[in-house]
Amino acid sequence: MRFPVTCLCMVIVGFTHLGVAADEGLDRAVAEQALHQAVNFFRKQVATNASYLWRYSADLKHGEGEGAALRTTAWVQPPGTPTVGEAYLSAYHLTEDPIYLNAAVETAFGLTKGQLESGGWDYRIEFREQRNKYRYRLDQDRPSARNVTTLDDDVTQSALRFLMRVDMSIKFEDQQIHNAAMYALERLGQAQYPNGSWPQRFSEPPDAEKFPVRVATYPDTWPREHPKVDYRSFYTFNDNTISDMIDTFFIASAIYEDPRYQAIAEKAGSFILLAQMPEPQPAWAQQYNARMQPAWARRFEPAAVTGGESQGVIRTLLKLYEWTGDAQYLEPVPRALAYLKRSQLPDGRLARFYELQTNEPLYFTTKYELTYKDDDLPTHYGFQVRSSLDSIEADYNRIKDAPPRRLKVRSTRTVKLTPSLARQARAVINAMDQRGAWVEEGQLRTVNSKSRQIIASRTFASNVEILARFIAARP
Repeated sequence: MRFPVTCLCMVIVGFTHLGVAADEGLDRAVAEQALHQAVNFFRKQVATNASYLWRYSADLKHGEGEGAALRTTAWVQPPGTPTVGEAYLSAYHLTEDPIYLNAAVETAFGLTKGQLESGGWDYRIEFREQRNKYRYRLDQDRPSARNVTTLDDDVTQSALRFLMRVDMSIKFEDQQIHNAAMYALERLGQAQYPNGSWPQRFSEPPDAEKFPVRVATYPDTWPREHPKVDYRSFYTFNDNTISDMIDTFFIASAIYEDPRYQAIAEKAGSFILLAQMPEPQPAWAQQYNARMQPAWARRFEPAAVTGGESQGVIRTLLKLYEWTGDAQYLEPVPRALAYLKRSQLPDGRLARFYELQTNEPLYFTTKYELTYKDDDLPTHYGFQVRSSLDSIEADYNRIKDAPPRRLKVRSTRTVKLTPSLARQARAVINAMDQRGAWVEEGQLRTVNSKSRQIIASRTFASNVEILARFIAARP
């Protein structure tokens, strides 16, 4: 079943800028008009094959994701195509206006064209010049082309969650979208290691004999210089890879009512239990090798216990308990919290990396030399992170005696009209230009341009959500 794309051209003919004075009440019809105009602009003038980059020059001549991109390139990595698609879908469920469902569906079609034979997505989708370099599932077979699914930075997971939500919203009636979601779930399940983990990237299922199930241990020694090994097959918590996978498979279980998907998520939860380091550092590493020992990844990610990802791992354990009622997921939490609390830096933050066994904070100089000092840090990476331990502990104390709650994927939400929401909506409308674009200060990092103005997909998605919530809000 195909869902027709509604043309908005007649809606916006003759529009002038929809400015609203600060002392005026905001009419819902004005907000609806503004949202139509903004969505029409993004769909008709910004999109490439119904897909999106991170940011664009204000004149739309150039665009980029995390890296350089052609105008015939789309970005999957958030805040790219799935982020924009989720904004459309949220606007539909808030307002029930089919225009936004059409926008979400066409964005889902764009993502299906970038799905790899291996099951997931790369950071980017090429639609023209570079397309033959990738082994896309819907194209003719290209055995030697790039076919690497990435789970880094929520790339594949965000695309799949969006496709599944669209699939549910259109009652599973479009085979291209439904089949893409089913195919991704199948291949991601096959890529899961015997211990329940996943690698950061893969092109085929793992050889189970090479990855025996083991409990985390400390290595006798570990290199103080980057060993330059291929870390892509390591068991990976970095950038919330495992947490995002668990969320994705629980959502799949709720949408498709298939217990296989919850079993995959729970198996990943079992890996978290296996991966907790023994005393004296009962938290987690960013990544582990096949011996289940902390290992180097990039040159600034040493074999260490992490104060960053460990906090996200604990939150994932709390979710696992809430969604299953299985107390085994709570058992590691008190030890991990106690360890992380006594590991806080004098200013209350946590080091990203703690030396194995000694628990000394580890840093790097700007020349990427390992050090115990924090006075010459590279600026591209967070070597010291905010502590959320008080909040996590409060959540633990709140849920440990509460009954479990089954995860539900809700299509509708109740929104209360507040003065704050009205102010936000008014500011969003006043920030629009004549085209329906939100132009902001900034510069493309990969393009040599004197322009200091950009159009950002993240801002678009946020503003669409504000306007849709205002339209849906009731006193």
